[in-house]
Amino acid sequence: MRLDFVGIVFAALFFCWSLTPSLLPRDWLFQGLIGGINAVIGYGVGVVIGWLVRRFVLARVPWWPLPDRAMWWLKAIAVTASIAASLLMLVWSAHWQRQLAALMDAEGTTTTGYIRTGVLSMLVAALLISLFRVLRDLVRWVARQINRLLKVPRPAANLLGLLVVLVLALTLVDGVLLRGMYAAANSVFGLQNNRTPSGIAEPMLPERSGSPESLAKWDTLGYEGKYFVARGLRADALSTANGTTAMQPIRVYVGLDSAPTAQQRADLMLAELERTGAFRRKALVVIPTTGTGWVNPTAAQAIELMYNGDTALVAMQYSYLPSWISFLADRDKAAAAGRLLFDTVYGKWSSLPEQARPKLYMYGESLGTQAGEGAFKGLGDIRSKTDGVLWVGPPNSNRLWRQFVDRRDPGSTEVSPVYVDGLVVRFINNPADLRKLDDQPWLEPQVLYIQHPSDPVVWWSPDLILKRPDWLSEPPGPDRLPAMKWFPFVTFWQVSADLANAAGVPDGHGHNYGTSVLDGWAAIAAPPGWTAQDQQHARTVLKQVMKSQGPEK
Repeated sequence: MRLDFVGIVFAALFFCWSLTPSLLPRDWLFQGLIGGINAVIGYGVGVVIGWLVRRFVLARVPWWPLPDRAMWWLKAIAVTASIAASLLMLVWSAHWQRQLAALMDAEGTTTTGYIRTGVLSMLVAALLISLFRVLRDLVRWVARQINRLLKVPRPAANLLGLLVVLVLALTLVDGVLLRGMYAAANSVFGLQNNRTPSGIAEPMLPERSGSPESLAKWDTLGYEGKYFVARGLRADALSTANGTTAMQPIRVYVGLDSAPTAQQRADLMLAELERTGAFRRKALVVIPTTGTGWVNPTAAQAIELMYNGDTALVAMQYSYLPSWISFLADRDKAAAAGRLLFDTVYGKWSSLPEQARPKLYMYGESLGTQAGEGAFKGLGDIRSKTDGVLWVGPPNSNRLWRQFVDRRDPGSTEVSPVYVDGLVVRFINNPADLRKLDDQPWLEPQVLYIQHPSDPVVWWSPDLILKRPDWLSEPPGPDRLPAMKWFPFVTFWQVSADLANAAGVPDGHGHNYGTSVLDGWAAIAAPPGWTAQDQQHARTVLKQVMKSQGPEK
């Protein structure tokens, strides 16, 4: 295919930008895809700029166009320089990727292996440019038909042709492809939801949903619900771990198939809480789930260890689609589900005598934080209805998170914001940040956000396309390379690619929060007499549990 040489130069520029480091290490495959997409964007920008310059600038220059030989040399030099720059950036990018991997204690890439990125990017770019040219030819064909049949001027026919193709394309994408993909996703993940995880069996303890005594039957809990109620240390194991007699932890879960409607599921969930005696425990934790219905097993086990089993954890499934699909397709559903879950629990809890009811906490992770935030109108609502909130890895679009971050105290950063001197709401990047704040007043009930500087879930936003965020203008957090910069379009696709591997990095980085949830619980919900030694012991036990039961799902 014949290419515009100005477009080639800009394609190389955007490709080189895409090779700069992002939040997480990227292998050659992801980098190749992102490089190809950004090269096509750059090519389109270059074609438009080249046309504007030729049309409105060079057209008025007497010595333009240059002789054919001079033009040939100009194009040859431009293309050669573009290729050379791309190769040099591939080598330098491999070096950055190794630095980033070392920062996260992950395995780095090799320079020779990373050269494959360039080949893949060229293939991706060629495919996308071919697709756009097919669409361009279709626009021209439609314009000719309009011009011939309706006898309208050619410029108007071209515009009408573009509009017709755009409408057809949008109708095809939205009405056929997206709906078809959504239906296919429902079918595929619906089948997954009906499966039972390997090594998981129906619990026999009455304190667990899905048990023979439970009102929420085992076969209706869904894949993640079964995993949640069947896992965790029982009372005897907790007694051994903590050296004192433990209570049997309560885990209540209601799946999508447990009742026909959302309200009926909420009623069933409340009945399960009452059946298990959840309102007589020391701590009651409301856990809005992620899109699939997942509950972080480490977070659940951590608070059960802290309270020696005198806890009740409750979650209710609202979807079985992965969080990223739920986020794109119907994020309002998550907020509505979180509100229904919390309001149902709170309605019963608030009717109990104050001295006889448990501490009421909320935990959420990832899309679960968005569901959790949906339960509250604002900070005053949180303070009047809960005894503390722990939110981990919040998406950038979260309503309350966004308000707190945007209104942060002057001088604090977006990655480590301080809201009203940290009197109620605090943000930390890692457990060490909590220790730095030990001597500062923190009013109860307390709200704590844990967010890694390298977590793409926290920092991804469509605004990255054309706007540099504050977090890329400020000094980097502890696990982000200073070499990461913002570039229009490019950074958006880089962080989008990071989402695919957000949890595939070592503990303490990306979207993998590991045992830091224990520190979060200890900060906002520590039982009376809790000490640093207790916390270290609980961390040791928690790591053993994580190792014996397998990695987080």
